[in-house]
Amino acid sequence: MPEEIEIADKVGSVSANRYAEIVAELRKLVETASRIQFTIGDYALEVEPMREAGGQERSDELFTVKDSLFRLAEDIGVSYSQVKAARWTASRWPQDHRVAEVSFTVHKILASIVDDEERFATILTPPEGKSRWSPDEANRRVGRQVVKPITPQEKVSAIHTLATDEEVAATVTSDLLRRPTVVAQVKQEDKVRVVEELTRDDHVAAKVTTGLLRRPDVAFRAMSDDTARHQVNHAQVERGRQAREHFEDTSPVAPAVRNIDRSVEFLDLVTACHAFVAAAGRVVPGMRDRQLGEDERTIVHENVARVRATLDWIETAVDTGKVDVDGELASLLQGE
Repeated sequence: MPEEIEIADKVGSVSANRYAEIVAELRKLVETASRIQFTIGDYALEVEPMREAGGQERSDELFTVKDSLFRLAEDIGVSYSQVKAARWTASRWPQDHRVAEVSFTVHKILASIVDDEERFATILTPPEGKSRWSPDEANRRVGRQVVKPITPQEKVSAIHTLATDEEVAATVTSDLLRRPTVVAQVKQEDKVRVVEELTRDDHVAAKVTTGLLRRPDVAFRAMSDDTARHQVNHAQVERGRQAREHFEDTSPVAPAVRNIDRSVEFLDLVTACHAFVAAAGRVVPGMRDRQLGEDERTIVHENVARVRATLDWIETAVDTGKVDVDGELASLLQGE
């Protein structure tokens, strides 16, 4: 038990007391570093004063300003960006409004507050429940991304920042859409928008629509929409037209057929047979190694029986011209 208490009183590998001593020493160094940064900024301002009020400079003078600041940075052995940032920050914080206990980093972040009075008052008022400003709290105050997000909105912003790369965004989206609990929390209208975006590709849209229309409830609701029903009917007519054209373009018997004095019924019948064979050729290979349930097999066998009866009826009609059906065949064709 004593060992547990000792561990609980530690911060990292040091005791709580030692940690407090380290923080006190480092705060002194941070104050010194802040004074150094402000001194660099003040001297940079002396070399190149800000050209306009509010820290904004005219574009036609930026090149000469950059040359001077770059030379200053080179001569003192620091980066140009450090000198530039120090100069701008110093311009936003007159000496009598700088707070020694607040780091230069926080001063630089809060410098983006446009109104002078608001900026000077803000740095003297740490966030509620905090004894001093931190960079994250300062970023939070001016609406910037924080290093350690806490609120849901900050976490969302952090994810968006990390996902600016399209490849990263695509991977993250794919992973999130595989989590049912995540998808369940998405609003219905947002889900619709997501599906619309993901199905902009016609090939993807066709595949998804085919799968959805195999669900009876979905198909029923979709066909309740007049526009959707009209489009489906139009697609069926178009499919028949394409099937006929495909037959005429690809079937080995097409040339012979074209030389026959054929009726519309003859063409429709041949096209229907060709379309059935083509459809079966696409669907059946996809059932490789797939075991259907007993109910599924029963339904397929019933439909195969209807197809056989229909084929016998077609042959009889073609050979004899008789298209009448007896009661048993009629019931079978109607699925009774």
